[in-house]
Amino acid sequence: MSEDKTKERKARTMPEDKDRQAAPCSPVSEPHEHGHHGHDHHHDHHEHGHAHSHEHHHEHDHGHHHEHDHHHAVPTTGGRVLTVRASSGLSGDIMLAGLAALAGLDSKDLDGLAGELGLDSLCGSVQLEPRSVNSIAGVGCKVTLPHEHAHRNLADILKIIEAGAMPDEAKEPAKKAFTILAQAEGEVHGMPSREVTFHEVGALDSILDICLVCRLFVMLKPDRFVCNPLPLADGVVKCAHGKVPSPAPAVLRLLENVPVCGFAGQGETVTPTAIALLKALGADFGPWPNMVMHKSVISYGTKVFPDAPNGAIWAIGAAGA
Repeated sequence: MSEDKTKERKARTMPEDKDRQAAPCSPVSEPHEHGHHGHDHHHDHHEHGHAHSHEHHHEHDHGHHHEHDHHHAVPTTGGRVLTVRASSGLSGDIMLAGLAALAGLDSKDLDGLAGELGLDSLCGSVQLEPRSVNSIAGVGCKVTLPHEHAHRNLADILKIIEAGAMPDEAKEPAKKAFTILAQAEGEVHGMPSREVTFHEVGALDSILDICLVCRLFVMLKPDRFVCNPLPLADGVVKCAHGKVPSPAPAVLRLLENVPVCGFAGQGETVTPTAIALLKALGADFGPWPNMVMHKSVISYGTKVFPDAPNGAIWAIGAAGA
């Protein structure tokens, strides 16, 4: 599995005090699915793009938001269509930021949802922040995770999800996404999926990204989810066993039967977490769906690809001709 040193990831920082306790999670009521996203104004406002780095058997991701229409509420009836147009790739954090912005949530709301997972170490760990690339505003996630020594396998993580307070509609795709990840890693490394381990920060990071994305997806209640063919680029990815060509082996395994296209950049564009989530959430792959658009946002990560489009466009609305 690919891995990068945590210090190389601008949006994910390790606290200097390793023994610092996470802040208690705020209680959360079910946020409205419309309205505006509230920014946390205590973050850096540097321009960011889209980056991914991997811990052993997991990758780290980032995302971002821009609300185009301040007048239309997201509909709450059937026939709802959700689409993501990931021109420069996709990651768990990009998905988390985009869905949170569509749902009109702020950092406090996300902290409350993280509290449903029952892990004190995740409380106070995620914040939404405004980001901009080429003067186009959007939203991203900043995640701060404590250091821990636990190595969790698939069974351990499935137990955490099952014991948490998320609704069953969110638990099922979260468990499916982790199972898909473990199966791909097991095939790459020639071991049963039950023996695949998610190490330290990688485990916490994947639990946070996957569970919150599934939780937000359930809140938005789309009847159809459509993604563009996933962009891929050549380059080099750092793995636990050295440097490998991009896309990394686990990504290649997960991309089987998934439409892809070329991208004018270098390095990793799509992470294993993002692909597993797309599959677990039942995404279709194709062009823009016919829809009456009600709300759109842009989410960014931390890496900007030069001379290429950056960010992911998210839109939700009613199915229509």
